[in-house]
Amino acid sequence: MAQPIRSIAVIGSGYMGNQIALQCAAGGGSVCLHDTSEVALENSAVCLSEFLDRMIDDRCAAVDQRQSILDRIRRTTVLAEAATDADLVIEAVREDLAVKREVFHELDKLCPPDAILATNSSSIRISRIESATKRPGKLLNAHFVQPVWKHPFVELMRGSSTSDETILAVQSFMTSIGVAPVLVRKQSTGFIFNRIWRAVKKEALRVVDQGIATVEDVDRTWMIQMETPMGPLAMMDIIGLDVVRDIELVYHEESGDPSDAPPRVLLDKIANGQLGVKTGQGFYAYPNPAWQSPDFLSQASP
Repeated sequence: MAQPIRSIAVIGSGYMGNQIALQCAAGGGSVCLHDTSEVALENSAVCLSEFLDRMIDDRCAAVDQRQSILDRIRRTTVLAEAATDADLVIEAVREDLAVKREVFHELDKLCPPDAILATNSSSIRISRIESATKRPGKLLNAHFVQPVWKHPFVELMRGSSTSDETILAVQSFMTSIGVAPVLVRKQSTGFIFNRIWRAVKKEALRVVDQGIATVEDVDRTWMIQMETPMGPLAMMDIIGLDVVRDIELVYHEESGDPSDAPPRVLLDKIANGQLGVKTGQGFYAYPNPAWQSPDFLSQASP
Protein backbone atom coordinates (compact mmCIF):
# COMPACT_ATOMS: atom_id res chain seq x y z
CA MET A 1 0.00 0.00 0.00
CA ALA A 2 1.32 3.45 -0.93
CA GLN A 3 2.55 5.78 1.79
CA PRO A 4 0.39 8.87 2.47
CA ILE A 5 1.32 11.95 0.46
CA ARG A 6 2.70 14.66 2.75
CA SER A 7 5.38 16.50 0.76
CA ILE A 8 4.32 18.17 -2.47
CA ALA A 9 6.37 19.96 -5.13
CA VAL A 10 4.64 22.28 -7.58
CA ILE A 11 6.69 23.07 -10.68
CA GLY A 12 5.78 26.45 -12.16
CA SER A 13 4.73 29.51 -10.14
CA GLY A 14 2.23 30.91 -12.61
CA TYR A 15 -1.47 31.54 -12.11
CA MET A 16 -2.37 27.87 -11.61
CA GLY A 17 0.83 26.79 -9.91
CA ASN A 18 0.32 29.33 -7.14
CA GLN A 19 -3.28 28.25 -6.60
CA ILE A 20 -2.40 24.55 -6.52
CA ALA A 21 0.41 25.18 -4.04
CA LEU A 22 -1.91 27.22 -1.85
CA GLN A 23 -4.66 24.59 -1.88
CA CYS A 24 -2.17 21.89 -0.91
CA ALA A 25 -0.79 24.04 1.92
CA ALA A 26 -4.27 24.99 3.14
CA GLY A 27 -5.01 21.26 3.31
CA GLY A 28 -2.01 20.73 5.59
CA GLY A 29 0.64 19.70 3.08
CA SER A 30 4.27 20.78 3.04
CA VAL A 31 4.82 22.46 -0.33
CA CYS A 32 7.86 23.48 -2.33
CA LEU A 33 7.05 25.82 -5.21
CA HIS A 34 9.64 25.86 -7.99
CA ASP A 35 10.26 28.23 -10.86
CA THR A 36 13.33 28.88 -12.98
CA SER A 37 12.79 32.63 -12.61
CA GLU A 38 13.67 34.52 -9.43
CA VAL A 39 11.32 37.30 -10.52
CA ALA A 40 8.45 34.86 -10.95
CA LEU A 41 9.03 33.49 -7.45
CA GLU A 42 9.13 37.00 -6.00
CA ASN A 43 5.84 37.77 -7.73
CA SER A 44 4.40 34.50 -6.46
CA ALA A 45 4.79 35.69 -2.86
CA VAL A 46 2.37 38.53 -3.62
CA CYS A 47 0.03 36.27 -5.59
CA LEU A 48 -0.10 33.66 -2.84
CA SER A 49 -0.99 36.31 -0.28
CA GLU A 50 -3.71 37.79 -2.50
CA PHE A 51 -5.17 34.39 -3.39
CA LEU A 52 -5.23 33.42 0.28
CA ASP A 53 -7.09 36.61 1.16
CA ARG A 54 -9.68 35.68 -1.47
CA MET A 55 -9.92 32.17 -0.03
CA ILE A 56 -10.56 33.66 3.41
CA ASP A 57 -13.16 36.07 2.02
CA ASP A 58 -14.89 33.12 0.33
CA ARG A 59 -14.76 31.17 3.62
CA CYS A 60 -12.53 28.53 2.10
CA ALA A 61 -9.75 29.16 4.64
CA ALA A 62 -9.67 30.42 8.23
CA VAL A 63 -8.20 33.83 8.94
CA ASP A 64 -6.38 32.54 12.03
CA GLN A 65 -4.60 29.96 9.84
CA ARG A 66 -3.39 32.53 7.31
CA GLN A 67 0.27 32.71 8.34
CA SER A 68 0.63 29.01 9.02
CA ILE A 69 -0.67 28.25 5.52
CA LEU A 70 1.86 30.61 3.94
CA ASP A 71 4.61 29.18 6.15
CA ARG A 72 4.00 25.73 4.69
CA ILE A 73 5.05 26.97 1.23
CA ARG A 74 8.72 27.45 0.47
CA ARG A 75 10.03 28.64 -2.89
CA THR A 76 13.13 27.73 -4.86
CA THR A 77 14.75 28.06 -8.29
CA VAL A 78 16.65 24.79 -7.73
CA LEU A 79 14.68 21.86 -9.14
CA ALA A 80 16.58 19.30 -7.07
CA GLU A 81 15.59 21.12 -3.89
CA ALA A 82 11.92 20.86 -4.82
CA ALA A 83 12.09 17.26 -6.05
CA THR A 84 14.41 15.43 -3.67
CA ASP A 85 11.91 14.75 -0.87
CA ALA A 86 8.63 15.01 -2.78
CA ASP A 87 5.92 12.37 -2.46
CA LEU A 88 3.90 14.05 -5.20
CA VAL A 89 5.05 16.48 -7.90
CA ILE A 90 2.49 18.54 -9.81
CA GLU A 91 3.88 20.14 -12.96
CA ALA A 92 2.23 23.42 -13.99
CA VAL A 93 4.53 24.86 -16.64
CA ARG A 94 3.37 26.24 -19.99
CA GLU A 95 1.29 24.16 -22.37
CA ASP A 96 4.15 22.92 -24.54
CA LEU A 97 4.75 19.18 -24.95
CA ALA A 98 8.51 19.48 -25.46
CA VAL A 99 8.89 21.65 -22.35
CA LYS A 100 6.80 19.29 -20.25
CA ARG A 101 8.75 16.24 -21.44
CA GLU A 102 12.02 17.91 -20.49
CA VAL A 103 10.67 18.78 -17.03
CA PHE A 104 9.49 15.21 -16.47
CA HIS A 105 12.82 13.82 -17.68
CA GLU A 106 14.66 15.91 -15.08
CA LEU A 107 12.13 15.13 -12.34
CA ASP A 108 12.46 11.41 -13.01
CA LYS A 109 16.19 11.64 -12.28
CA LEU A 110 15.81 13.82 -9.17
CA CYS A 111 12.72 12.48 -7.39
CA PRO A 112 12.63 9.50 -5.03
CA PRO A 113 11.74 6.22 -6.80
CA ASP A 114 8.31 6.12 -5.17
CA ALA A 115 7.38 9.73 -5.99
CA ILE A 116 4.28 10.26 -8.11
CA LEU A 117 4.58 12.73 -11.00
CA ALA A 118 1.46 14.53 -12.27
CA THR A 119 0.83 17.14 -14.91
CA ASN A 120 -1.77 19.87 -14.57
CA SER A 121 -1.87 20.19 -18.36
CA SER A 122 -5.16 21.50 -19.72
CA SER A 123 -5.03 19.31 -22.81
CA ILE A 124 -1.91 17.13 -23.08
CA ARG A 125 -2.37 13.47 -22.11
CA ILE A 126 0.23 12.06 -19.72
CA SER A 127 0.73 9.19 -22.19
CA ARG A 128 2.47 11.70 -24.49
CA ILE A 129 4.94 12.53 -21.71
CA GLU A 130 5.52 9.18 -20.02
CA SER A 131 8.33 7.95 -22.32
CA ALA A 132 10.47 10.82 -20.97
CA THR A 133 10.61 8.92 -17.65
CA LYS A 134 11.33 5.43 -16.31
CA ARG A 135 8.31 5.32 -13.98
CA PRO A 136 5.19 5.02 -16.19
CA GLY A 137 3.24 3.39 -13.35
CA LYS A 138 3.60 6.53 -11.23
CA LEU A 139 2.43 9.13 -13.74
CA LEU A 140 -0.98 10.71 -14.28
CA ASN A 141 -2.87 13.82 -15.31
CA ALA A 142 -4.17 15.91 -12.40
CA HIS A 143 -6.04 18.83 -13.92
CA PHE A 144 -7.32 21.61 -11.65
CA VAL A 145 -9.63 24.45 -12.69
CA GLN A 146 -9.21 28.03 -11.50
CA PRO A 147 -9.94 29.41 -9.01
CA VAL A 148 -9.13 26.12 -7.30
CA TRP A 149 -10.76 26.92 -3.95
CA LYS A 150 -14.08 27.90 -5.56
CA HIS A 151 -14.06 25.01 -8.06
CA PRO A 152 -12.61 22.27 -5.85
CA PHE A 153 -12.36 19.33 -8.21
CA VAL A 154 -9.46 17.71 -10.02
CA GLU A 155 -9.62 15.47 -13.08
CA LEU A 156 -7.38 12.42 -12.75
CA MET A 157 -6.47 10.50 -15.88
CA ARG A 158 -4.20 7.49 -16.32
CA GLY A 159 -1.41 7.04 -18.81
CA SER A 160 -0.78 3.73 -20.55
CA SER A 161 0.62 2.06 -17.41
CA THR A 162 -0.56 4.10 -14.41
CA SER A 163 -1.05 1.77 -11.47
CA ASP A 164 -4.17 1.47 -9.35
CA GLU A 165 -1.99 2.23 -6.33
CA THR A 166 -0.98 5.58 -7.86
CA ILE A 167 -4.58 6.55 -8.61
CA LEU A 168 -5.76 5.57 -5.13
CA ALA A 169 -2.94 7.49 -3.43
CA VAL A 170 -3.69 10.68 -5.38
CA GLN A 171 -7.45 10.30 -4.90
CA SER A 172 -6.90 10.02 -1.14
CA PHE A 173 -4.61 13.05 -1.08
CA MET A 174 -6.96 15.24 -3.10
CA THR A 175 -9.85 14.36 -0.81
CA SER A 176 -7.68 15.27 2.19
CA ILE A 177 -7.08 18.81 0.85
CA GLY A 178 -10.76 19.41 0.09
CA VAL A 179 -10.65 18.75 -3.65
CA ALA A 180 -13.02 16.21 -5.22
CA PRO A 181 -11.14 13.72 -7.43
CA VAL A 182 -12.99 12.94 -10.67
CA LEU A 183 -11.72 9.95 -12.61
CA VAL A 184 -11.47 10.18 -16.41
CA ARG A 185 -12.07 6.56 -17.37
CA LYS A 186 -10.60 6.65 -20.88
CA GLN A 187 -7.69 8.69 -22.23
CA SER A 188 -9.14 11.86 -23.70
CA THR A 189 -7.54 15.11 -24.83
CA GLY A 190 -9.25 17.76 -22.73
CA PHE A 191 -10.53 15.29 -20.11
CA ILE A 192 -14.09 16.09 -18.98
CA PHE A 193 -14.44 19.79 -18.26
CA ASN A 194 -12.23 21.04 -21.08
CA ARG A 195 -13.99 18.83 -23.63
CA ILE A 196 -17.18 20.71 -22.77
CA TRP A 197 -15.56 24.13 -22.18
CA ARG A 198 -13.65 23.85 -25.44
CA ALA A 199 -16.85 23.60 -27.47
CA VAL A 200 -18.12 26.80 -25.83
CA LYS A 201 -14.77 28.58 -26.15
CA LYS A 202 -14.28 27.60 -29.79
CA GLU A 203 -17.73 28.77 -30.87
CA ALA A 204 -17.55 32.01 -28.85
CA LEU A 205 -14.30 32.89 -30.64
CA ARG A 206 -15.72 31.96 -34.03
CA VAL A 207 -18.88 34.03 -33.54
CA VAL A 208 -16.71 37.09 -32.85
CA ASP A 209 -14.14 36.23 -35.55
CA GLN A 210 -16.85 35.88 -38.20
CA GLY A 211 -18.41 39.24 -37.25
CA ILE A 212 -21.66 37.64 -36.09
CA ALA A 213 -21.64 39.43 -32.72
CA THR A 214 -19.44 41.62 -30.56
CA VAL A 215 -17.39 40.30 -27.66
CA GLU A 216 -19.76 42.08 -25.29
CA ASP A 217 -22.91 40.60 -26.78
CA VAL A 218 -21.50 37.08 -26.80
CA ASP A 219 -20.72 37.41 -23.11
CA ARG A 220 -24.04 39.14 -22.32
CA THR A 221 -26.12 36.39 -23.87
CA TRP A 222 -24.14 33.72 -22.03
CA MET A 223 -24.29 35.51 -18.68
CA ILE A 224 -28.03 36.09 -18.89
CA GLN A 225 -28.94 32.64 -20.17
CA MET A 226 -26.57 30.60 -17.98
CA GLU A 227 -26.78 32.93 -14.93
CA THR A 228 -23.00 33.19 -14.62
CA PRO A 229 -20.90 36.13 -13.34
CA MET A 230 -18.87 36.33 -16.56
CA GLY A 231 -19.01 35.18 -20.17
CA PRO A 232 -16.63 32.93 -22.14
CA LEU A 233 -14.54 35.78 -23.60
CA ALA A 234 -14.02 37.30 -20.15
CA MET A 235 -13.04 33.87 -18.84
CA MET A 236 -10.44 33.56 -21.59
CA ASP A 237 -8.98 36.91 -20.51
CA ILE A 238 -8.55 35.52 -17.02
CA ILE A 239 -6.96 32.30 -18.25
CA GLY A 240 -4.62 34.23 -20.57
CA LEU A 241 -5.14 34.45 -24.33
CA ASP A 242 -1.71 32.96 -25.00
CA VAL A 243 -2.65 29.96 -22.86
CA VAL A 244 -5.94 29.63 -24.77
CA ARG A 245 -4.00 29.67 -28.05
CA ASP A 246 -1.55 27.00 -26.85
CA ILE A 247 -4.41 24.71 -25.84
CA GLU A 248 -6.15 25.21 -29.19
CA LEU A 249 -2.91 24.33 -30.96
CA VAL A 250 -2.82 20.98 -29.15
CA TYR A 251 -6.28 20.11 -30.50
CA HIS A 252 -5.31 21.34 -33.97
CA GLU A 253 -2.10 19.30 -33.97
CA GLU A 254 -4.02 16.14 -33.09
CA SER A 255 -6.93 16.58 -35.50
CA GLY A 256 -5.38 18.40 -38.44
CA ASP A 257 -8.81 20.00 -38.90
CA PRO A 258 -8.50 23.64 -40.10
CA SER A 259 -11.54 24.54 -37.98
CA ASP A 260 -9.53 23.60 -34.88
CA ALA A 261 -6.84 26.22 -35.58
CA PRO A 262 -6.89 29.31 -33.32
CA PRO A 263 -9.01 32.00 -35.06
CA ARG A 264 -7.54 35.26 -36.30
CA VAL A 265 -9.27 37.38 -33.64
CA LEU A 266 -7.33 35.47 -30.97
CA LEU A 267 -4.00 35.53 -32.81
CA ASP A 268 -4.28 39.27 -33.48
CA LYS A 269 -4.83 40.00 -29.80
CA ILE A 270 -1.74 37.98 -28.89
CA ALA A 271 0.36 39.60 -31.64
CA ASN A 272 -0.53 42.99 -30.14
CA GLY A 273 0.54 41.88 -26.66
CA GLN A 274 -3.05 41.83 -25.42
CA LEU A 275 -3.05 38.64 -23.36
CA GLY A 276 -5.87 39.43 -20.95
CA VAL A 277 -5.80 40.32 -17.27
CA LYS A 278 -2.05 39.79 -16.92
CA THR A 279 -1.25 42.52 -19.48
CA GLY A 280 -4.15 44.84 -18.66
CA GLN A 281 -5.81 44.34 -22.04
CA GLY A 282 -7.43 41.40 -23.78
CA PHE A 283 -10.97 41.25 -25.05
CA TYR A 284 -11.61 43.78 -22.26
CA ALA A 285 -9.50 46.47 -20.56
CA TYR A 286 -8.38 45.85 -16.95
CA PRO A 287 -8.49 46.38 -13.99
CA ASN A 288 -12.09 47.55 -14.45
CA PRO A 289 -13.49 45.50 -17.36
CA ALA A 290 -16.86 46.38 -18.82
CA TRP A 291 -18.30 42.98 -17.93
CA GLN A 292 -18.01 43.84 -14.23
CA SER A 293 -20.13 46.99 -14.63
CA PRO A 294 -23.47 46.76 -12.78
CA ASP A 295 -25.37 47.73 -15.94
CA PHE A 296 -23.37 45.56 -18.36
CA LEU A 297 -26.23 43.13 -18.99
CA SER A 298 -28.65 45.91 -19.90
CA GLN A 299 -26.29 48.03 -22.03
CA ALA A 300 -26.42 48.24 -25.80
CA SER A 301 -23.45 46.72 -27.55
CA PRO A 302 -20.74 49.27 -28.51
